[in-house]
Amino acid sequence: MSTETQTLAATQEKAFQINMDKSVYGSFAEIGAGQETANWFFRSSGAAGTVAKTISAYDMTVSDTLYGPVRRYVSEDRLKQMMDYEYTQLINRLGEKRGKDTCFFAFCNTVKCKGYRDNGPWSAWVGVRFQLKPEAPPSDLVMHVRLLVPDHDMQMRVLGILGVNLLYALFYKRERMEEFVKSVGDNLDRSMYEVDFMRFSGNGFSMFDNRILALQLVRLGLSEATLFRPDGSVAQPADLLYKRPIVLMRGSFMPLCKIHLEMMESARAKFFESLTPESRDRAIDICEISLSNLLRGSDVDLLDFIDRADALAALGKTVMVTNITHFHSISTLLNHFTKEPIAITLSIGLLNELFKEKWADTPGGILASMGHIFVNQTRFYVTPWINRKTGEFVTAGTYRAPDKYKLLYAHLRENGDIVEVPYFNQKLLFRTPRDIMRMIREDDAEWKGYVPEEAFRMAEHLKEGNI
Repeated sequence: MSTETQTLAATQEKAFQINMDKSVYGSFAEIGAGQETANWFFRSSGAAGTVAKTISAYDMTVSDTLYGPVRRYVSEDRLKQMMDYEYTQLINRLGEKRGKDTCFFAFCNTVKCKGYRDNGPWSAWVGVRFQLKPEAPPSDLVMHVRLLVPDHDMQMRVLGILGVNLLYALFYKRERMEEFVKSVGDNLDRSMYEVDFMRFSGNGFSMFDNRILALQLVRLGLSEATLFRPDGSVAQPADLLYKRPIVLMRGSFMPLCKIHLEMMESARAKFFESLTPESRDRAIDICEISLSNLLRGSDVDLLDFIDRADALAALGKTVMVTNITHFHSISTLLNHFTKEPIAITLSIGLLNELFKEKWADTPGGILASMGHIFVNQTRFYVTPWINRKTGEFVTAGTYRAPDKYKLLYAHLRENGDIVEVPYFNQKLLFRTPRDIMRMIREDDAEWKGYVPEEAFRMAEHLKEGNI
């Protein structure tokens, strides 16, 4: 049996299982592509057991009449209007008749698919308002999908399979987040789409930490990155980063140290010299943690993740979790969401690592990687470093690149791609995060001089061996 046939069979089997489940019943409202999710249920036997109604209001006047006016038609605001209307209508019409035995749901999406002479981007907001049990108050699941293949028919196919997967996961897999996320991505080639935002809310989810769900999306490969605001909520990257200058620092932040904050503050001050007052007001700090720093084997270390995210959030930082290794991939990702200037903050020590051959495993090697990093207005803002062997204080201006890359480094400096960040608290440079971690575990009280109070809880877990 071919992969294509297996995909069709597996998706149809999911739709059939839902159709045969007498406890769930709902409506489908899909705008912007076809009725792709509803079609799967119609193509399977027993659709009358699941589908109360389907609708696709393409005309803007008709759509506004049903759901109300909205600034953007492919947006979370429009999705929420659709869910409100469709679910309320379902309950009002059928609640008295079959509410005691039925978990009602309203599946909605609003989509921008590839059209004539349309070069993208293409995306969809998808949501389900559903009941956890009959007569229960409603719960919501909302997700944002980026459609990556420039083919209208393939985009519709992806949306249909995703819709079936999402409903199946909600009804049968929601008790375990790892299984839930895996089920959402079943039978789909990851190169065709990305789920860059997902959130539970409403009845039964008041204490649920959506960061765990977002982390699973990244860990299991459905998303390249996710963002958490300082208040702990999950953000949709395009919404949060649109038209905003960015100061980004990559790190494990284990533990979060004062040196990290000094580096970002110094880099931001230098970066702001090149921005207008209006741009400075829109700028955002992001601390990025690579997925590999959150995992121990194949398991997510939740305590580690939450402690680090909370410590950064307490200091007003936005946290980005990615599955990205290379700097050029981070640059590409950020430039997808904003065309404003981007300052990537790093130390001389990390800059030196970037010139090593182990980072050159992309076509074109280091030269091509550097070319992909410094696109649009992305720059490295390089902070000082102490050579632990010689005691030498090294800056971007005094750094000596490897012989074969001296001319490349000189060019990047002259072109303004690598910016020297002025001197800051030199004392902090003599202790690396690894040193501080060792001090914490050895119960050396000196560590408190290198860690902000907001990260003391994380440090205590380190001392207890929980991280």
